[in-house]
Order: sequence, then C-alpha cells, then structure tokens
Amino acid sequence: MMTTTSDPAVRNGVDRAALFATLDAVKANPDLARFQFRATNRWLTGTHSQGRIRGFYGAGAEDNTRIVDFVLDADHPRVLTGADSGPTPVEFLLHALAACLTAGLANIAAARGVTLTSVESTVTGDINLLGILGLSDEVRNGYEGIKVDLRVSGDAPDDVLRDLVERSRARSAVYDVLTGGVPVDVTVDVVS
Repeated sequence: MMTTTSDPAVRNGVDRAALFATLDAVKANPDLARFQFRATNRWLTGTHSQGRIRGFYGAGAEDNTRIVDFVLDADHPRVLTGADSGPTPVEFLLHALAACLTAGLANIAAARGVTLTSVESTVTGDINLLGILGLSDEVRNGYEGIKVDLRVSGDAPDDVLRDLVERSRARSAVYDVLTGGVPVDVTVDVVS
C-alpha cells in the first residue's frame, strides 16, 4: 500500500511516484528484482584499455533503452608504466563506491521526504604495490582499506541525515561487494 503525502512529486531529482511504483511492483513480483549488468573491455596498448557499457537485463526483460555506449578509458599513471589515458581500475572502484552511496542517499532521502542541499564525498584507498608487482606474497594485491568521507546537508536534523547515510551504506550494492573482504571505513561530516 502506497502512502501519499503533500511532498513534491520530485525531490532530490528523484521522481517519488516512480520510486514507490517500482517498490510496489517488485514487492508484488520479486522476479522483477533480478538484474544483470554487463561491461566489456578492450585492451588498446600498454596498460590502456577501453570499456563499454550499454545494455543490461532487468525488470524481467533485456533493456535496450540506452542508444549509445558509455565509454570508459582506463590506464595507469606514467610512474606505473602507463600513459595516463584514464583513471586506474582501482580508481574506478573508488568512484563506483562514492556514486553508489550518493545515489542511494538521494533515493532514500526522497522517499522519506528529506530535501538534500549538498552531498559531496572523498574516497581514498590505500594500496601497497608489493603485492601487485609480485614482490611479496604477504601483501594483498588490492586495497588494504578504503575510507569514505561524506559531507551532507539538507532540511533535516543531523541525526536524521546521518541515519539516511547509514541506510544508504546498508543498501549499497558496491559497498556490499567491497566489504566481502576489504575493510571500509565510512565517516560522515554533516555540513550546515
């Protein structure tokens, strides 16, 4: 059962009616929740590769609404034998985490009638190249830890904004993927 309020139809750029309709449709038919996202990647030269993202399966069908590919170049910086033609793959991972937490926060805040005025994040990852370079079997190849610093402001009290961030973290697909072995520290700075 959907609850209607006097809140605006669109909040934080989120169409609330579409959000609640999606939730209701998935509750009524849980098979609609099954999605498969895909990316392709092609090596260009050296450490430079190019990824493409377009179609996906979701809501019970193949989705072909995207009419062009999203093209993503990845490379390594010159100090790591690359040409700096794009971010490193591990930098994309940091961006994915920030983007997932931010999107979730916007949706959850909209659903709860909270207007956000600013959401900014800085995501840092510490990595020791001894593992990647094969110079130590005792050093992991990936991040040793990731830290997310969020600065959030909106028309709700600090504790409510912090709770929205926590709910976004708890529902974030990227956070879930990363925490299956990678320590992630999330802190929140509420900006008034």
